[in-house]
Amino acid sequence: MSVVIITGSSGLIGSEAVRLFAEKGADVVGIDNDMRQTFFGPKGTTLPVRRMLERSVSTYRHVDADIRDERTIENIFRDQRRAISAVVHAAAQPSHDWAARAPVVDFTVNANGTLILLEMTRRYCSDAVFVFLSTNKVYGDTPNRLPLIEHETRWELDPAHMFAEHGIDETMTIDESLHSLFGVSKVAADLLVQEYGRYFGLKTACFRCGCLTGPHHAGVELHGFLSHLMKCAGSGLPYTVFGYKGKQVRDNIHSRDLVEAIWHFVQKPRCAEIYNMGGSRFSNCSILEAIATCERITQRPMNWSYRDDNRAGDHMWWISDVRRFHAHYPEWHIKYDFETILSELHEAESSKTLC
Repeated sequence: MSVVIITGSSGLIGSEAVRLFAEKGADVVGIDNDMRQTFFGPKGTTLPVRRMLERSVSTYRHVDADIRDERTIENIFRDQRRAISAVVHAAAQPSHDWAARAPVVDFTVNANGTLILLEMTRRYCSDAVFVFLSTNKVYGDTPNRLPLIEHETRWELDPAHMFAEHGIDETMTIDESLHSLFGVSKVAADLLVQEYGRYFGLKTACFRCGCLTGPHHAGVELHGFLSHLMKCAGSGLPYTVFGYKGKQVRDNIHSRDLVEAIWHFVQKPRCAEIYNMGGSRFSNCSILEAIATCERITQRPMNWSYRDDNRAGDHMWWISDVRRFHAHYPEWHIKYDFETILSELHEAESSKTLC
């Protein structure tokens, strides 16, 4: 039986990938040391998800390891080298704000950790597929130079622009923009993944994602937009909107939709691919629209406030054009729209409260 290595296996995308690949018959080795708790405190811990996976997925084996620990990572790859069919790299330091506080930690986790995983793949299982969870922040603040029009509840792209109908595609430049230090570390990792594909011939892909979400997301203020928003909506906790009048637009993709895209790539891999990946025009919202929807679902007003200073490198408008991926894998389709996602998040939060 094949082995799939998944980093960040207790996180939102990693845990969803564990479940899907196990359903497909793979043995899964998960690597996760709950560093999310280090980044975001006790509310950010992924330990409950790890315990759930260990209880419910019989083919799952957890390794408590740091992806920057080259010796330990090498031992994992060496031990499994004859069976590894895929590596899904979802571990990361994911926050703009946190990266600015500790740039060395951010860079070593996101860039150095990725390099170690790529090198171990090249040495021990060069036929395996390597999928990297990148980010739309590799484009920096270039999207903010698009011609935007202000509407009552959102910024929207000028209808005459080439990206207006379907969203931003992979032709957007990553140069000459403010990325945030988080964006820089992810750019470095993204380019490494591409280079190991082009230079060494590995079957690699970078999924440049927008907002990722789902019921197993440990959302906090610094990371996890919809998850944190619904927690605040359901509990009455304060929520702060940062800049752009609350009209900044995000597309949102459910974790299951994303890992199904990853699974399709693993079945028919390509070399050094990049894909913008998100909810596209099918699933997107502004913060104001998300707040209004949360209030409708919870049937209570949110306790929110506004600060005029936006986060460095933050996007005013981002909708992913997913047509490149869909052209390569036409059997894949997004199933979860924005309102379905928020309703599911509310149900998940309500069940936690009852427990």
